[in-house]
Amino acid sequence: MNPGEVIDLLEANKNERGIQNWNKLNSHTVSLKSFGIGLTVLRKLSKKIGRDHSLAQQLWKSDIYDAKIIALLIDDPKQITRNQVELQVENMYQGYFAHVFSSCDAALAKTPFVVELLTDWINSNDTMRKRCAYGLLYEVSKSKKKDAPDDAFFLKRIDHIRDTFDDEKNVIQVAMGGALLGIGKRNFILNAAALKLAKKIGPIAIKSGISKCEPFDLVKHLTSDYIKKKLGI
Repeated sequence: MNPGEVIDLLEANKNERGIQNWNKLNSHTVSLKSFGIGLTVLRKLSKKIGRDHSLAQQLWKSDIYDAKIIALLIDDPKQITRNQVELQVENMYQGYFAHVFSSCDAALAKTPFVVELLTDWINSNDTMRKRCAYGLLYEVSKSKKKDAPDDAFFLKRIDHIRDTFDDEKNVIQVAMGGALLGIGKRNFILNAAALKLAKKIGPIAIKSGISKCEPFDLVKHLTSDYIKKKLGI
């Protein structure tokens, strides 16, 4: 497909209610337009389009929110470069793309340099890079590949979260919580370490100017019946 065909596909799937919500919430904060399509539908459309690095590069330059999301979802992990993502992370539009960029099973988490990248970004002084780093850490924690990081790597990340949590901005604390949850789902040893820290941290407030959200209760998630059954606890 070419960019024009993707835009036609998006227009054919536009959601009027979503457009109204977008205009109401974002018209004065970002210069992007939107077809109001939800992420679930965008992920389905991205699978229909398929992996295409060149197309992703072109769509990322669009001023349409939905097209940019598609770009992040269809990019080819084997062709993504470190220089590319360093430029992209500078254009997250106040975080509008951060979740899909670093999580949601998107392409970046599948790159061969993802562990190196998230390690560098965790130690960055840049809020957006650090936020995305923890999203990537969550994705990496789900990996079942033979070359996935070992327990020592994840225990080191837990220690880092413990040592820095109180000094971080809320948006990063929430991302840290997500990473801890992913790590704690990995095995019994990591669950115990993540749970110990979760009890110390307590529920994480989610400060959003858009809506009121319930605190992120990590302990509740890490001790759920699902987790206990999965890990044989």
